[in-house]
Amino acid sequence: MNMSGTIPISPVANPTGNAIEQRTAWVRKTAAEVGLTVSSVTSAEPFPAVERVVHDRIDAGHLDGMDWFTHERARISSDIRNLHPTAETILSVGVAYWSGPSEKPDDGTPRGRISRYAWGRDYHRVIKRRMKVLHARLEEAFGHSIEARFLVDTARVVERAVAARSGLGWYGKHSCIIVPGHGSWVLLGELVLDIPLMPDQPLDRNCGKCSICIDQCPTGAIVDAYTINAPTCISFLTIEERGAIPHEFRPRMGDWVYGCDVCQNVCPYTKAASITEDPDMQPKTLNNAYPSLHWLLAMTLEEFGATYFGTPVPRAKRRGLARNAAIALGNIGTDRDIPHLATALTSHDEPLVRGHAAWAIGQLARLDRVASMGALDTCIRSEPDSSVLTEINHALVRI
Repeated sequence: MNMSGTIPISPVANPTGNAIEQRTAWVRKTAAEVGLTVSSVTSAEPFPAVERVVHDRIDAGHLDGMDWFTHERARISSDIRNLHPTAETILSVGVAYWSGPSEKPDDGTPRGRISRYAWGRDYHRVIKRRMKVLHARLEEAFGHSIEARFLVDTARVVERAVAARSGLGWYGKHSCIIVPGHGSWVLLGELVLDIPLMPDQPLDRNCGKCSICIDQCPTGAIVDAYTINAPTCISFLTIEERGAIPHEFRPRMGDWVYGCDVCQNVCPYTKAASITEDPDMQPKTLNNAYPSLHWLLAMTLEEFGATYFGTPVPRAKRRGLARNAAIALGNIGTDRDIPHLATALTSHDEPLVRGHAAWAIGQLARLDRVASMGALDTCIRSEPDSSVLTEINHALVRI
């Protein structure tokens, strides 16, 4: 039984004119029905400009730390047929996730912030699942199998380039795709198909003279319009960086423990975004959006899995979140947080976390010098890890 109603699709293998237009309109309508908020079409032709840009970014060091961005990947990513030889069409899709203004609760608990896209279920799985439903309806409508690829974030394709060429949105100066009516609060995916659809035209839109996102970036990671220096971006630092966060960036990270939304929050287009209450994008607990920093510091592996499994957050790993929590406490904490940091410095199983707890204690010495000195002095005599000892000594020197 067909669940999509009347299907205005030509049964012929190579429809033309109105038949392709009807087919394309039906695909977009059905995409919306299965939970893909927006969709647009582009051809499977190469993206030569993408290859040049990625080469330039690699050579400039803007992608340092992301080893998967190589010159060879840039070459392969410029042509979708390197991944899917029979591709004729790319359907660029997006799931909107702005659920309206939200602030940390004033409940007396120091809390961090998780980027909105990671509040709910893992968007990779959500978007792929919805694209697979769309694909099944396509095959039902056409009456034959359709070769397809379901791409979300991890495949060798530059998603924003596909979205821009298809007219789904346009590049903001923060390098995110801005989608009319949704700002940049849209997660992208691509359904690559071996059937022809009618391509949409790119949008003739831009940010004009606005540079708010560049001016407001806490670490100055937006080094120029449309250019992000990844190694200095808070999203990179909190998620992709596996080791110690450079000292010069720690005070600028504020209370972010996973990702950063500053450039999106300040964007005028984003402020005008429509509210979307997609259940898959909603946090199941307060700790999925504004986690307790004390809890992050002390959480067990089991607690980490129980709270964050099935969301994007495990990419940062338990020790990464605890490290980030220590930094956040050093930035927003009070003298009452020193004992929690001292416990982490004394007993956390990860040297990475102990070292950042030492830094945070040093930061809070401005509020209680005696307590901070005592916590650091106690540990310096028993700490076995040289990297942690370096952090303790650095904190003592600053005090």
